[in-house]
Amino acid sequence: MSEPISLPLFADGIHLNQQELIACQAIAKAIPERNNRARANLAGHRGSLIKGRGMEFAEVRHYQSGDDVRTIDWRVTARTGKAHTKLFVEERERPVIILVDLSASLYFGSSLMLQSVQAAHLAAALGWNAIEHGDKIGALISSETEHIELKPRSRQQGILSLISAMAKVHGNQIKQFASRTTDKNHLAEACQRLQRLAKPGSLIWIVSDGYNINDTCIPPLSELKRHCDIGTFLITDPLRQGTKALPKQFRLPVKDAEQERILDRKSYQHWLNGQLSQQNNVAQMLAKLNIETRYIDAAKTLADQMELLR
Repeated sequence: MSEPISLPLFADGIHLNQQELIACQAIAKAIPERNNRARANLAGHRGSLIKGRGMEFAEVRHYQSGDDVRTIDWRVTARTGKAHTKLFVEERERPVIILVDLSASLYFGSSLMLQSVQAAHLAAALGWNAIEHGDKIGALISSETEHIELKPRSRQQGILSLISAMAKVHGNQIKQFASRTTDKNHLAEACQRLQRLAKPGSLIWIVSDGYNINDTCIPPLSELKRHCDIGTFLITDPLRQGTKALPKQFRLPVKDAEQERILDRKSYQHWLNGQLSQQNNVAQMLAKLNIETRYIDAAKTLADQMELLR
């Protein structure tokens, strides 16, 4: 019999505090390196596709008016009789922007923690990882009642602003749990805001359960995909995946976003089919935009899902 999985440091699985998000730095340091490169004019310390002044030699071309005379390759110039200049792969800070969905539907958990808590842990780990690589970190935290926009900033300023904002929105959602309203289009509005926030060449992570990703999100995401790299993490729960062991007969109280219901064996199967269908539709929608989707289980710690965080 396997031992029960313990909660991450400082976490209770329901509420969210800054200490547990700061502790996610340890996870970030263990995330394997990605090989992606920026599409446009910015990149992180992994090296960009732009050729300019930097540390790594790229190529030699004919000297052009305005080139820095310090980059002239005198050996090639002497050999060919025409002025040539050296080009280098230029290293720049790459903006990493995380769209954190803290909608009502994520305040659901059947095992280790709420999906919203896992979403915040993942966003913090991705943020810390960006800082580890010298990239700028920005974010957009979205709920039915709040949109917090954080412009990309370097080092501690960027990650601490993200941590503070997530803890604030999560706390407000918990307080308003019984009275909050549902807005099916708030995530589409967040994607539109993301268009203004993300500069070409940015790396964008979307952290969500997919419940509010719909057709209205596609136009802004499609436009963003032209100039940015985008990846999606969908936060799941065993009860919503049909992987949780249940007795033959049960009556299970469930609060799913704005709806409260009692599920028995028959109604649970109908509810589960709807959950899986929604998730599959979202994955297909994103696949058409060539956006990769990964699934993070709220019933496991991030440390136990490291292979998914590349």
